Amino acid sequence: MSQTELDQIEQELREMGPVDYVVLGWPGDRPQGAEVAPLILNLVERGVIRVLDIAFASKDEEGAVTALDLSHLGPDSPFAAFEGASSGLLDFGDVQEAAEAMEPGTSAAILVWENRWAAPVAVAVRESGGLLIDGGRIPVQGIIAALDALEAAEAN
Repeated sequence: MSQTELDQIEQELREMGPVDYVVLGWPGDRPQGAEVAPLILNLVERGVIRVLDIAFASKDEEGAVTALDLSHLGPDSPFAAFEGASSGLLDFGDVQEAAEAMEPGTSAAILVWENRWAAPVAVAVRESGGLLIDGGRIPVQGIIAALDALEAAEAN
């Protein structure tokens, strides 16, 4: 790689937003994302996220994990538009790790994306000498449970 290419990569990394991953699961041996993939594509088209990597997995009834690629899913797959989204961040070890959370007889799409909407904040933090110390996500189910608990406590 030339110095110019290395400089370009370094500049892109300096301007990146936070990077997240998600594991989206469905029953059956093929990810079904007919309703999901267009929504993700919409986020990409609007510049909200940038999909860096995508992988697919299937877990059979005995718990064996198979990594799937888009050719396994077929040309009519709702995820076909993500052809070529491969940064090399995901490998089979990551697919196996994601599959640990999957139930037998299910499949999943594993995505890594940059949160482009947050890039200006991330850049400002880095340029001011700061760094992201920790982050996390509260699942909607957790929020619902907390609100239900609060409501029950207020009722007593």
